[in-house]
Amino acid sequence: MNTIDTTAGAVAERADDQEVGLTFPPSFVIGSATAAYQIEGAVDADGRGPSIWDTFSAKPGAITNGDTGEIADDHYHRVEADLDLMASLGLDAYRFSISWPRIQASGSGPANERGLDFYSRLVDGLIARGIRPIATLYHWDLPQALEDRGGWTNRETAYRFAEYAEIVGTALGDRVPVWTTLNEPWCSAFLGYGSGAHAPGRTDPDAALRAAHHLNLAHGLAVAALRRVVPADAEVSVTLNFHVLRGADASSPEARRRIDALANRSFTGPMLHGVYPEDLLQDTADVTDWSFVLPGDLEIIHQPLDFLGVNYYSTATVRMWDGVSVRQRADGHKDVGGSPWPGSEHVEFLVQDPPYTAMGWNIAPDGLEELLLSLTREFPALPLMITENGAAFADEIVGGRVRDVARLDYLRRHFAAAHRAIERGVDLRGYLVWSLLDNFEWGYGYTKRFGIVHVDYETQERTVKDSGRWLARLIEGRSIPH
Repeated sequence: MNTIDTTAGAVAERADDQEVGLTFPPSFVIGSATAAYQIEGAVDADGRGPSIWDTFSAKPGAITNGDTGEIADDHYHRVEADLDLMASLGLDAYRFSISWPRIQASGSGPANERGLDFYSRLVDGLIARGIRPIATLYHWDLPQALEDRGGWTNRETAYRFAEYAEIVGTALGDRVPVWTTLNEPWCSAFLGYGSGAHAPGRTDPDAALRAAHHLNLAHGLAVAALRRVVPADAEVSVTLNFHVLRGADASSPEARRRIDALANRSFTGPMLHGVYPEDLLQDTADVTDWSFVLPGDLEIIHQPLDFLGVNYYSTATVRMWDGVSVRQRADGHKDVGGSPWPGSEHVEFLVQDPPYTAMGWNIAPDGLEELLLSLTREFPALPLMITENGAAFADEIVGGRVRDVARLDYLRRHFAAAHRAIERGVDLRGYLVWSLLDNFEWGYGYTKRFGIVHVDYETQERTVKDSGRWLARLIEGRSIPH
């Protein structure tokens, strides 16, 4: 059994003066990232069909303040100005996601050429400005028509995803050098089908595990589909959100093992080792019999990758619940009643020490360093890229400026942690800050701001925050500024 080694205190904190001036090589990719449903808006424009997030957002009480992605940042209509904004920041790369229902309104059939044209214009605009396009095929916006037939609990969805991957790869593969199949499939499966906090809002533990497997299968099928149609030198990857786990008492090793199996190894096992962890199968035996894993599936899922995308925001402290006290579930995910932890609902997630972001997530740069080192130990031949890292804070424009000191400090400390990991032998290829723009933050609507660029949702005016200006200086000088 391989677990992510995140022993508290394993990495010493550095003083600020040891962080400033750390230098990254010219080949190190520094940029930013977004997701289609969070920024595009235009949900019924040019042949786009409804997604599960359109449906979920319309459900009373599902999203804070009843917000939806109907307009979001109106990026669909403002793409040229947003491209100029990216160029002004000097981004090396921009990671964006492609809206599946914008390409296939019902999740199958011929491509919607108007949808493909939007992403073609986006890619051409990035290239013209010297920005490297990084395309993510799936960032949670499943076509509603597929959900109506079972969504990710239906094996056929994985095959439809492979067809979609081939369509997009054929259309954009001549210009997109880097591809990601799935973004955070743990969230899609366990928050979407287990806890009910994300679309489609289901609360069935068996469905969550089925969805996880079919997402794994979709990844493997999509990698193979992309390899058939994109140039041989194109890079193909997947992005996983790793739960970095720490202990609280003598029961914590068992709690860490269980959550590591569900949150991390349920994806790294089949994708990178070609097998589901035996302890995961045992822990969930009362939930499902895993009969949905068919002969040959693991061989399909276990595809060679060019690098592994790593999303990191915070750590989690766990222990086994004693069955008597009030059970804590401060796992960083919105609690709407269901559990994202099938078979391990009796694990407690404890409230961690401050400081926190506006999401209530603890700030722990050392956790990023520990995670990168652990992944390198387990997968020494696989390069890594930080595909998301960032923080939400309560930003305000004062005198035409957003002085987001807390975010700037957060980024400086996490870039320094990434640098230390490189010094310790991690093959880290890049770092993409989440997010370029303030946007629709899923179940929290527009109440949480992650952007390095402020968005006034009434006027759609963009204002580069101090953190965005700081990132621009970092990219220009290749070293961490004050």
